[in-house]
Amino acid sequence: MDLSFTAEERAFRAEIRAFFASALTPELRAKMIDRGHLTRDDYVAWQRVLNRQGWATINWPVEYGGMGWSPAQRYIFQEEMALAHAPEWLPFNINMIGPILCRFGSEAQKARFLAPTANLDIWWCQGFSEPGSGSDLASLKTRAVRDGDDYVLNGQKIWTTQAQYADWMFLLARTNPDVKKQQGISFLLLGMKTPGITVRPIGSIDGVEDLNEVFFDDVRLPVSNLIGEEGKGWDYAKFLLGNERSGIARIGLSKERLLQLRQVQADLTARGMLDTAEQQRLAWKLAEVEVELRALELTQLRVVAADAQGGGAAAAASILKIRGSELQQRMTELLLELAGPAGLAVPPGFGAGDHGAGAPDSWIGTAAPFYFSKRAVSIYGGANEIQKNIIAKSVLGL
Repeated sequence: MDLSFTAEERAFRAEIRAFFASALTPELRAKMIDRGHLTRDDYVAWQRVLNRQGWATINWPVEYGGMGWSPAQRYIFQEEMALAHAPEWLPFNINMIGPILCRFGSEAQKARFLAPTANLDIWWCQGFSEPGSGSDLASLKTRAVRDGDDYVLNGQKIWTTQAQYADWMFLLARTNPDVKKQQGISFLLLGMKTPGITVRPIGSIDGVEDLNEVFFDDVRLPVSNLIGEEGKGWDYAKFLLGNERSGIARIGLSKERLLQLRQVQADLTARGMLDTAEQQRLAWKLAEVEVELRALELTQLRVVAADAQGGGAAAAASILKIRGSELQQRMTELLLELAGPAGLAVPPGFGAGDHGAGAPDSWIGTAAPFYFSKRAVSIYGGANEIQKNIIAKSVLGL
């Protein structure tokens, strides 16, 4: 299998790289480099830049604004976006609800939601996880009871990322409690200003309040906000979660973080802050991470090549998710190790975004929050333990 890029793909990479170099503002780039907490305005402004270029919805069908790019081109785009220190598009809008609407939405839903979703005129959040129903999502208890032309919603969601910003939520709710649990779930769209919704922030150890609890108390939503057929929500959720796997290993992001580690290493060495033994130990650790990252990249490229041929490796997404999240966490550990005791002091106001972006050694102040926030990458998007079960079943037949 040829894993090298063609001349056309290398030219495409150059085009993407030039765009990011000119379109990304120095202020936003500095905030990304220093692991700053992006505001709602940051996300909206950048997504609209991408949308004007036609690149906000590259993985959507062409008839709904997609680019028709090959798997290799999508991979290159995501890698260059990370290497340029550019924010990713809002995943709830672009990777999740957008493809669902394109595939399963009614014509009225597509007309109403697709364009505002692409431009971030509508901010979506995801209402899947519940207390006691995280990894076992099919056990969810939130109920939607039909009452004439409405559903009446009662229950709770948790770990709802950026619900405080959201205009709409796409959620799973149980519409039939008398059938097999996967068959009684429906996929619904809910305006977040609807009476009866309470959003309660959950403070994280890194000082950020991106996660929320969301409570529904006799919330009414029209039946026209049902996606597809009643009781088919589990199928739509599986499509959503498996829709985008080309970037699940976050290769570009890990490359960018390895570059930062190399730069920190060079700076500390030049300033005489590492003795010879420490330099050797660090060089060994960075070389080990680089080798593992290269092996992961080759695995990702095999998946990209297989996708281009209409195939796909069994459990490939699960393998990439596990190793990608482990490497991301390993790099945050190395950064915190380099920061030393000074890195354990979280800067005042970090959660609000005031963390001294661009200041000398500002990476030291963000090392601990960055480390703590990335503990979650092995959980969200499908916990690594669940991914191992998938591999065991599909590859080993256990």
